[in-house]
Amino acid sequence: MTIARVLIVAGSDSGGGAGIQADIKTVTLLGGYAASAVTAVTVQNTRGVQAVHAVPVDVIVAQMRAVLEDIGADVVKLGMLGDAATIRAVADVLDGVRVPVVLDPVMVAKGGAVLLAEEAVGAMVERLLPLAALVTPNVPELVALTGTEVADEADMLLAAQELLEAGPRAVLAKGGHLDGDALSDWLVWRGGQLRYDGVRIASRHTHGTGCTLASAVAVGLAQGMALEAAVARGRAFVRRAILAAPGLGAGHGPLGFGWGLGEAGGACA
Repeated sequence: MTIARVLIVAGSDSGGGAGIQADIKTVTLLGGYAASAVTAVTVQNTRGVQAVHAVPVDVIVAQMRAVLEDIGADVVKLGMLGDAATIRAVADVLDGVRVPVVLDPVMVAKGGAVLLAEEAVGAMVERLLPLAALVTPNVPELVALTGTEVADEADMLLAAQELLEAGPRAVLAKGGHLDGDALSDWLVWRGGQLRYDGVRIASRHTHGTGCTLASAVAVGLAQGMALEAAVARGRAFVRRAILAAPGLGAGHGPLGFGWGLGEAGGACA
């Protein structure tokens, strides 16, 4: 029996709602095997991030190589990377890895804490975007990566198409930061585009939605799903997890990952 292997390179969230914790829960519930290389230890809860302790770059690289040389990976998912030195080191490891890379360009936490140094954005564009099978920016991240203003859905689509020129094979531009009860995400690739429509869920329990969606898509790709189908399943997974949120904490609460336990074939199978 084979199982889809996902190597997650991201930061740890002590509150359990985002980062490595959300990634591992998502991959596991969707039937994959999650390994990890921790890039930072954050001190946070639903109210926000109080401190960040960066893991030394050589330790991040050693974690990645230890997993790849023994367990292997069918997909690599990148989350919080922190600074330019980490981005360059991770890119150096991935230069020799021939599996899809899903890049969630984590820049700012839900509570507003900056998780990517401003000077590191250029390194991400130069070194990681050309390696990515998929990049999953929200609107503020799209603005930072392209330098263009995004005021509405049309702007978001144009910016996503512009981001393709930096080298990723596909861009999933997420519209959750735009105004309105109706929201759309756009999947854009060379020669095509696909719109995913939805209705906004009124909830403060949305911590980790970006991490969760990127990991859900990553495990789908590792399982051999087409990109369009992996995105559709990932969006459905996130929606159901928001609706099943346990209501923990006084701030931006975590998703309800456990709703899929016990369902035949795993969550959203």
